[in-house]
Amino acid sequence: MLQIYYKSIRDEKFLKIDDLRVGSLINISDANIDDLKKISEITHIEIDDILDTLDKYEIPRIEHVNDKIIVYARNSSDLEKGMHTITIAILLTDSYIATISPQKSKIIESIIEGKNKLATTQKSKLLLYILLKITQDFTSNIKQVRNVVLAQEQQMQTITNKAIVVLTKNEEILNQYLSSLVPLRNVLEAIFSGRYISLYEKDYDLLQDLMIAVKQSEDLCSISIKSIRSLRDSYQILFTNDVNKTIKLLTAITIIFTIPTIIASIYGMNVKLPLETNPHAFLIIITFTIIISLFSIFIFARKKWL
Repeated sequence: MLQIYYKSIRDEKFLKIDDLRVGSLINISDANIDDLKKISEITHIEIDDILDTLDKYEIPRIEHVNDKIIVYARNSSDLEKGMHTITIAILLTDSYIATISPQKSKIIESIIEGKNKLATTQKSKLLLYILLKITQDFTSNIKQVRNVVLAQEQQMQTITNKAIVVLTKNEEILNQYLSSLVPLRNVLEAIFSGRYISLYEKDYDLLQDLMIAVKQSEDLCSISIKSIRSLRDSYQILFTNDVNKTIKLLTAITIIFTIPTIIASIYGMNVKLPLETNPHAFLIIITFTIIISLFSIFIFARKKWL
């Protein structure tokens, strides 16, 4: 779905317009091949050069196509099962700035619907602001995941299958976030070099803040992943300890019940045995068996097998 917006410095909100004008923002969400053909005609970029915008696994990077710039990024999303980030491409031409995403991007929608001092005519600044919002969204989501991990650390003694599933899912989320943040930092460094986009002095200040924010998000993500791995190792130790305790308990019970079984088996044989003529043989044998069993229980209890 292709929509066109325009906002000057004096405007308070993004205005949706029907016709293209210089300085417009072209937003394409739920993009398909027909949308790419339209934007190709508008921006004069070959469709083969923007086909990667439909790739849901595309990694962040920056490309220079003739005199146009294509920036690929990823932002957090849970619209597709198993995928926690989606592709978003930002095209910069002399006349327009365009955003393309194979799904709806909450980042672009929040920028369009919100009140800010941005203008669609300030293409470079708008690009950096979009990347900043993406980074802030990553940071917010990473903090939420980290809080869940910290909460699980406080309840480590009560390990459940649900807790393990949540831990595994959070690790996958953070890994996908990290695989988006690291290439994004490389994109920002390329922009900072000045080889792709001409920036004003204030834009460089914004870009430096953005690079710091990305690095902080990357570090927070890495720390959270390490915490999850440490917690997972702790779970494994606890599981192993529980298994060992269970094996010890079953072994002790088996030995305790084996003693009377052996005695009963011996006295069940059709041969001459001690006490067979004694009228109190049964009571003596039972008493002896109980004493040995109790002694075994005492030994295993001292060893904390029971």
